[in-house]
Amino acid sequence: MAFAQRAKTYAEPIPIDRRAADNLRFIRDTMERAVSFTAVPGWGGVAIGVTAVATGIAAFRLPAQQQFFAWLAEAVVALAIGCVAVRMKSKRLSLPLSSRPAQRALLSFVPPLLAGAVLTTVLYRADILTVLPGLWLLLYGAAVVTGGAFSVRIVPVMGLCFMLLGGISLLTPPLWGNIFLMLGFGVVHIVFGTFIARRHGG
Repeated sequence: MAFAQRAKTYAEPIPIDRRAADNLRFIRDTMERAVSFTAVPGWGGVAIGVTAVATGIAAFRLPAQQQFFAWLAEAVVALAIGCVAVRMKSKRLSLPLSSRPAQRALLSFVPPLLAGAVLTTVLYRADILTVLPGLWLLLYGAAVVTGGAFSVRIVPVMGLCFMLLGGISLLTPPLWGNIFLMLGFGVVHIVFGTFIARRHGG
């Protein structure tokens, strides 16, 4: 009886719709890897988020100018973490940073950040610091959206979240700026970084 049931199980054909769905999924994943930059570091984003939350907590009771320098230092730390994490993931996935998708993502990501650096310098010299949290979130979000156009689909969504927080920040009291920076560079990075790490290989 057991032999007959086993033979029946082996004899059952795999439904053609299931096989077709598996094939389509494989083709879609292969094409996505070929045309998109999939080495966006999920765990690196989580690490950046953790350091941003720590910076925000440390900056809570600081005056505006000291908060400014605290977040500038965090930006340097985040940049270093991001560069190392991207390089490590690209090596692990055998996706060279000299590939066309990687170059497109980088060229789309950098211009909004350069614009942010210029505007930050101008506003700092004019002693206008209250708009910087919203400006940073907006332009970083724009960089993530434009760079994410050549990456996995969740990345532009993350960028839109940064832009939304930046826009709201500009409409709220200036004293809330540090909170929005924590929510954006901290919480958003942690949430989306965890999703990317689990869904797209680290």
